[in-house]
Amino acid sequence: MQHKQHLQDGKPLAMNRAKVLSALDKLGAVGAFLAAAAAPCCFPLLASIGAAVGLSALRSWRGYMDYAIQGFAVVSVIGNVAAFRQHRAVWSLSLALSSAAIIFFAFYANYQVALVYPGLVGLVFASVLNLIARRRPAPGGKRMELKSTITCPHCSHQKTETMPTDACLYFYECTACHVTLRPKPGDCCVFCSYGSAKCPPMQTGNGCCA
Repeated sequence: MQHKQHLQDGKPLAMNRAKVLSALDKLGAVGAFLAAAAAPCCFPLLASIGAAVGLSALRSWRGYMDYAIQGFAVVSVIGNVAAFRQHRAVWSLSLALSSAAIIFFAFYANYQVALVYPGLVGLVFASVLNLIARRRPAPGGKRMELKSTITCPHCSHQKTETMPTDACLYFYECTACHVTLRPKPGDCCVFCSYGSAKCPPMQTGNGCCA
């Protein structure tokens, strides 16, 4: 369920949360990949990558890299779950979950380095698929608009904001006259009432706060 949010210190809480969550899948995938590259003795196929980016200095931490890989895999899964809530792309979430499962199977059920490689690649590919899904056109062939210019009905001040993709912005304080705006009757959020573009859930036809 999407949540109603308000503006704090000029920045919507939902916008900040959405940005953080959308970065977790990329952080986890890249982190797991680099952690493996930092242990060339166990992952020789990634040795050249590790040396190229200066990870050879971490060889003394080799004993912790296996845990780092698993930790980043969990972070990637959390990010993919958050991404799924935004774009409902089952295939990218399924790929991330299966890739993480392969990694943990390789470490705890049947340790084989050959199984970790496809798991790492799968996490990276799932992150790429999420980027594509976030940029997919809305129904009708139109590209989803993520920015909307809010016009204050009290002072006519305009400001362009980036809309959260998984939450409603129910309260918005005008930065000029400091009046708190609320949606008009029948609208789900301030973007739908006062913005130049409706919120992403309404653009996709999924309905807001549903």
